[in-house]
Amino acid sequence: MINKYRSHNCSEINEKDVGKTVLISGWLHRKRDHGNLLFIDLRDHYGLTQCVIENKSKYFPILEKSKPETVLNIEGKVVKREKGTENLNLSTGKIEVSINSVIILSESKELPMPVFGEQDYPEDIRLKYRFLDLRREEMHRNIVLRSKVVSFIREEMFKLGFLEFQTPILTSSSPEGARDFLVPSRLNKGKFYALPQAPQQFKQLIMVSGFDKYFQIAPCFRDEDARADRSPGEFYQLDIEMSFVEQEDVFKVVETLMVNLFKKFSSKKIVNEKFPRIPYQEAMLKYGTDKPDLRNPLLIHDITKIFTREDVKFDIFKKQVKSGSSVRCIVAKKTNDKPRSFFDNIDKWAKEQGASGLAYFTIEQKEKISSKGPIGKFFSEESIKEIMKISKANINDSIFFSCGKIEDIEKILSISRNKIAKDLKLIDENKFSFCWITDYPMYELNTETKKIQFSHNPFSMPQGDIAKLDFKNPLEIKAYQYDIVCNGVELSSGAIRNHIPELMYKLFSIAGYDKNHVDEKFSGMINALSFGAPPHGGIAPGLDRMIMLLADEKNIREITLFPMNQNAQDLMMNAPSEVDPKQLNELNIKIDKKKD
Repeated sequence: MINKYRSHNCSEINEKDVGKTVLISGWLHRKRDHGNLLFIDLRDHYGLTQCVIENKSKYFPILEKSKPETVLNIEGKVVKREKGTENLNLSTGKIEVSINSVIILSESKELPMPVFGEQDYPEDIRLKYRFLDLRREEMHRNIVLRSKVVSFIREEMFKLGFLEFQTPILTSSSPEGARDFLVPSRLNKGKFYALPQAPQQFKQLIMVSGFDKYFQIAPCFRDEDARADRSPGEFYQLDIEMSFVEQEDVFKVVETLMVNLFKKFSSKKIVNEKFPRIPYQEAMLKYGTDKPDLRNPLLIHDITKIFTREDVKFDIFKKQVKSGSSVRCIVAKKTNDKPRSFFDNIDKWAKEQGASGLAYFTIEQKEKISSKGPIGKFFSEESIKEIMKISKANINDSIFFSCGKIEDIEKILSISRNKIAKDLKLIDENKFSFCWITDYPMYELNTETKKIQFSHNPFSMPQGDIAKLDFKNPLEIKAYQYDIVCNGVELSSGAIRNHIPELMYKLFSIAGYDKNHVDEKFSGMINALSFGAPPHGGIAPGLDRMIMLLADEKNIREITLFPMNQNAQDLMMNAPSEVDPKQLNELNIKIDKKKD
């Protein structure tokens, strides 16, 4: 049976079809009126075909009046384009279809935003008319990429011996992590389900149930504010869990997947196919962040001890160091030829970020080694040599300094490192540089409450001999927790899990949770672990962030079919919205609107 809408799609007609009569359907992408000839670019999911009609045809007035994005069914003869009019960027660029007849399948109104062209339009317009936005070539390509990536991941996970399972969407609220989305229960009055922030407990329970390797393209829900790399509501992750594994076993699986995936869908070079392992403390010292972009060669060095020397006269820093502050620096190689404005602009930029600025000098050598710049005169030759030794700086390099509390220094130098590298064009945009951040502390001190809290995942296994752990110094305990990072983007956190109930009670008690609280909030988990649980661990790389990297996009909106706006609103479907009072009554809910 012949399809009444098309014999070919809009990308597959070529020179071999010259002389054939074809039937194609699609959207009127654009038209060009040459007086006696009207050229139509017809677009479908697969591509474009140029069609042409003479003004003497009875269908000419119909097409002349048709608005862009009208859906057309065109019958015509394939002819070769005249020499010099070919479009070699299109698979159909050497032919065109001479129109015999046209049927309008669906007329379009005046467009609120054009589909032809890739102009940037305000977010509210793009999201309200997302179905039009998705017709645009770049957006369409990104969503196709997303589908192919998901399919490829599934194939690779099956090859690696994993089974795919689906975990519940309606579950219980968790006291840890971000804010839950709550769902009222009609049958259980006054009680609520929570949408899962992640299938964390369920995937561990799958391991306890005797399955060995699990994965899922899992939807996750968190009531968080939007960011460029995070949707304000829902996102997807590649959820992975494995039994009888150590940290390196998880790394091996993820590295294999990532290398195959990024080679398949990008021409960019992967710097190290065996990803570097960087301990958390080292990452914070060298890069000021646990999400370092390793394409950036700049490093941070601690030079606090320099400011205890008698021959350093920079009193502003010396006084702060005496009161407990630290000093760290960034070395910018071979920048002696840069104008004063280069350095002043970086200092000004740092102040705009909320810092007190960045002090700096450039190392030079005439008769002896010295430093030029606003603070250069405060340093002796010997102190400069000592700085050069610690920071591996050379003559003609410049050094940027920051002084203050460790957390403040890390914050400003982390972003300064990226700023300086971009200004100096040091980052190769044609590379992917992965790394593992390892050895996270089990706990951290809340700077506001001064109480000890979990730093990452409370279900993680602490490192070392369990029988000899020093619970009196919990901030010294490290966990088998790890992050995978690519080009400065955190793709995922993971951990080897704590599968010993008594140890879990102990670790939770340090963070202020008693046994009753743990039993109440994690009853399913604790109960399951009490009946023989295998050592297990896993990870959950963010699908959206991986696709952002592969598509070379900076905003998650560009690789998501129907995203919400910054205020967690779906402008196209008008969600969230008020509901019928009858529905609220069934749920035993009364709305009490408070004034702002």
